Amino acid sequence: MKSLEELKAIREKMEGKIGMRSENEKQTRVIVGMATCGIASGARPVLTTLSDAVQNMGLNNVAVTQTGCIGLCQYEPIVEVLEPGKEKVTYVKMNPEKAMEVVRLHLVDGQVVTKYTLASEKIGEK
Repeated sequence: MKSLEELKAIREKMEGKIGMRSENEKQTRVIVGMATCGIASGARPVLTTLSDAVQNMGLNNVAVTQTGCIGLCQYEPIVEVLEPGKEKVTYVKMNPEKAMEVVRLHLVDGQVVTKYTLASEKIGEK
């Protein structure tokens, strides 16, 4: 960066990207933990199942992405669902069959599948 004009140009470019981000906030995000522990626990088939189901069902308001370590290795594979205006839902110990159930019940019908959530796991530990 050599001048104030260059800095202003960078700022304008980034402001445009921030505006794009707010448009994406209307979209439901499904995030699969794909760190080493997640992959070793079977996250790859879960990611594939979710991605294929969302695409095949034409759920244009849902984006399936991956992330690194979520920090709860004992609960892998982990899937987080972030819906605009709602609390994050964390699904644990997922497999492709459970993932399909989450697509049908949660993403399509709007019903959280509580038996697969982190909250249900913690209750069971008492």
